[in-house]
Amino acid sequence: MLKGGDAIEIKKIESMVGDIPLNSSYPKAKLFSNDNMLKEECRTCEDWSEKDMIYAIGVVDKRSRRLRALCLVYGSDYCANKDVYERIKNIIKNGVEEIPDVEFAETNELGRVNRVDPLGITYLRVRGMWHIEHPLKVFKPYFSVRPDDRFSLMAIINNEKFEALGNGHLLYELAEEVNGVEITNIDIPNPNNPARLKSAKLITYRYNETH
Repeated sequence: MLKGGDAIEIKKIESMVGDIPLNSSYPKAKLFSNDNMLKEECRTCEDWSEKDMIYAIGVVDKRSRRLRALCLVYGSDYCANKDVYERIKNIIKNGVEEIPDVEFAETNELGRVNRVDPLGITYLRVRGMWHIEHPLKVFKPYFSVRPDDRFSLMAIINNEKFEALGNGHLLYELAEEVNGVEITNIDIPNPNNPARLKSAKLITYRYNETH
């Protein structure tokens, strides 16, 4: 988390199209301080209630270990509201806990069954393993990595957030000075209602041997 700023979820994979593993945490449009999956240090490191989320997905070449692509996408442009995921999680959790003749324990996961065996020494953890499609797949209509790109950057930010940051002019100045940087106006589907579009900025940078 950035003090006084946004939260960042960083992932490294070796595929341009492979799904992103989020483990026991569902996708987050925003990060909330009352999230029971957060460590206490995160809750109390500063006075905060919610933060915008940035997903930073790096694609690393398996052989050279070189960073081939980097995707930066705000959670609000990539993930649905938390109620969507919480509903599914709670339906499964409640269903597991309704199994008769099983001793359950309090847990932040989908469930924990105690005393599975006659000795009462074995327990079972029921965990959710969340995945989300790669941003390069989700936003393929707007950007794709070219074969001759030694490095590619794709960043998507909705116009409301872009204006709120207040330093967009610096990015436009950079685009004029640096070869390969482009800023484009696009319309992306609203994660909560794909039939509605959101105005956003697509910021890209490509580096190849010609630069």
